[in-house]
Amino acid sequence: MSTLPIVDPTDSDASARIDAACREVGFFAVPLDTSLRALRDEVIGLATEFFALPEAEKAKVSMAVGGTAWRGWFPLGGELTSGVPDRKEGYYYGAELPPDPRPMHGRNIWPTRPAGMQRAVTDWMAAMESLGQRLLRLMAVGLNHPADLFERGLTAHPTELFRIFRYPPHPTGDANTWGVAEHTDYGLLTLLATDGTPGLEVNSHGEWIQAPPDADLVICNLGDMLDRLTGGRYRSTPHRVRNHAGHDRYSLPYFLDPGWDAVVEPLEFDDEFDVSAAHQARWDKANLSEISGTYGTWLSAKVGKVFPELAKDLLADNAPS
Repeated sequence: MSTLPIVDPTDSDASARIDAACREVGFFAVPLDTSLRALRDEVIGLATEFFALPEAEKAKVSMAVGGTAWRGWFPLGGELTSGVPDRKEGYYYGAELPPDPRPMHGRNIWPTRPAGMQRAVTDWMAAMESLGQRLLRLMAVGLNHPADLFERGLTAHPTELFRIFRYPPHPTGDANTWGVAEHTDYGLLTLLATDGTPGLEVNSHGEWIQAPPDADLVICNLGDMLDRLTGGRYRSTPHRVRNHAGHDRYSLPYFLDPGWDAVVEPLEFDDEFDVSAAHQARWDKANLSEISGTYGTWLSAKVGKVFPELAKDLLADNAPS
């Protein structure tokens, strides 16, 4: 069975190896810096405490309370993938921003308990943003572009999204539902840390393979926007989650995406590449040559499908009077 490549970003050949992984499967793993392992454990420990609270207390910081900022807690089954409720519970965070009428902008909402959640989450997001920018520099070099390709434009002021997910044990004999059903991510780069519990599967050329269930690795995968920006040279690959471990599974996905107002246009390349073949190879047959407008427009449409009831209410609240 195939496995995902593990690449140390400090190695001299890291750019070439990451480039190969991005072109071949769209997934790779990097070691979690030893200085961050205690922080990872702290975030997961605090999340475990929070999710164990009574539902009425958690509802005080629900996504309905977060409003247009799309921040806060959602219950088991409260998020949809391809229109089907996921078997997971979660908490949404983003960059801490001043009040702003634009979706996914504004303040995070923090629970009263457990204490320390705000500091730990903020520190983790800062560490993942730094790692993500480093990996994007290595990717830019692999694409034969200047290393600062993304930072001087798309991610100069990135859209940062962070989630904490709890996947309860999957019901025995249930083959019809998923912790998260098959999907691809929306943006540029996802960085996933976990508690080491298996469950994540990646579709590599039609074969479902298990991602390494190692808490000391960060699983990295590419989103649809990077696939489109590169005309399919870099692959956005379907993946899914089902927890058969017999105990809760915790995951910490961090999404490093283009700035909200960044205009997204296809990157220019000198090499010969069959974009139409890449289009046909995609699971959803998306036209990789069609990309325009701002990233915020793209993301709003995508997120609205994940929380349709919340999106409907927000659209109604912001309709012209």
